[in-house]
Amino acid sequence: MTNEVFDAVRTMVAVREYADTPVPDEVVTRIVEAAHLSASAMNKQPWHFVVVRDRERLQQLAGLVPTGRYGAGAGFGVVVAVEKDSSSALSDGSRAIQSMMLTAWADGVGSNWTGFGGLGDVAQLLGIPDAYDVVAVVPFGYPKHPSTRGRKNRKPIGEVASAETFGNPFPSG
Repeated sequence: MTNEVFDAVRTMVAVREYADTPVPDEVVTRIVEAAHLSASAMNKQPWHFVVVRDRERLQQLAGLVPTGRYGAGAGFGVVVAVEKDSSSALSDGSRAIQSMMLTAWADGVGSNWTGFGGLGDVAQLLGIPDAYDVVAVVPFGYPKHPSTRGRKNRKPIGEVASAETFGNPFPSG
């Protein structure tokens, strides 16, 4: 029995080089809708997503995120901002980011989380109100090198997961 979600998790890799191929509007919409539909504590939805497709603005964003310079070559980016006064905002925003990334991957679109807080310059560039913290800029685009799909080097599951108590190895399938 196949599980499409697990297959996306199993094969998704961080993409830092993008093909010069536009991402269709319907795919962009589906990716943003995945964020919108993500679970949040008490359904507060303490987030806001700014979709950036303009090439010049993508280059400006890439220049403001030291860990995401490659975002300049993406088809589009999503800036994720969360409400400062929400105790669950960072968790909820993180869930939304993962939902977008998995949805994108299922459509053949790669991505990678760039930045992590301290993105006040991004907020200023995009006019994001002071009530929000920008937690990430997520570039999206078709991978320039699709042959990397699914190549992962992971520790054995028994080293990172326990059964019942810490240190009691989780059985591997």
